[in-house]
Amino acid sequence: MKRLVSWMYAPAFLAGFVGWSLWLIQAGQAQWLVLVFATAVAVSFLAEQWLPYEPQWNHTLGDRRRDTLHALVNESLNALGLLIVPGLTALLAFDGIWPRGWPMWQQLLLAVFLADAGITLMHYASHRIAPLWRLHAVHHSVQRLYGFNGLMKHPLHQLLEATAGLLPLILLGIPLEVAQLLALAIAIQLLLQHSNVDMRLGPLRWVFAWAPVHRFHHMKYGRAGDVNFGLFFNLWDWLLGTAFYRDGYRMGPGDLGIGSRPDFPVAYGAQLRDPFMRAQLAKEPPLPDDLR
Repeated sequence: MKRLVSWMYAPAFLAGFVGWSLWLIQAGQAQWLVLVFATAVAVSFLAEQWLPYEPQWNHTLGDRRRDTLHALVNESLNALGLLIVPGLTALLAFDGIWPRGWPMWQQLLLAVFLADAGITLMHYASHRIAPLWRLHAVHHSVQRLYGFNGLMKHPLHQLLEATAGLLPLILLGIPLEVAQLLALAIAIQLLLQHSNVDMRLGPLRWVFAWAPVHRFHHMKYGRAGDVNFGLFFNLWDWLLGTAFYRDGYRMGPGDLGIGSRPDFPVAYGAQLRDPFMRAQLAKEPPLPDDLR
């Protein structure tokens, strides 16, 4: 049973919750999208307990309250952002470009594809431009990977990524309903991308940026983690030359974090202040031989 779930978990999780959201939007019940997300979080936590990739990652390191605060703040900002989408679209959009005649699922797929490109490029830039990295480092400070890590971001970096992903869609005239579906799909994908479920992907690992691929992005070994930037798809990493997967290497607790910042602050308030404080850098740990 567990073996079957390990193969089916990621595609079923994404398709199931996005499909449920699509049905609600088409039924005019967008207010229930919060229930979809809450159910996805519950399923994610239960699956991590039942079928963990790394059992140690299921135990708190004094970070549960902090991660919950990050999630609540960032998802609240996303909700507020959706409130202004109609006004921004009316003000900025070029009329007639968005394919409103397409079925809703096709419009969502187009939105995911375009948003993924913008968010991935902002993510890539955040590893190469110092002020952006200072904000993004909050996300990379994690010492364990589980679903909520995807929502653990400095709110200013969250704003930058959201702008990079959504602004092109606003200029194209994205309808509010599609923007709502996109926001939910991103939240679902972030749960999958940072999940501690022992999932198996097979050939899908070359297509989707799910946890077995994305874990390598959180390596603490200097520039070794500058790989696998994609949010939904690995296509952009193939084009950027940053795609990486090492079959057989098992990521563990000692592989995660920021090697030069082993004392990165853990508390929520301290993490909000950290990008604007002077940092003391330590020597980078050596890259394990199996990752060379």
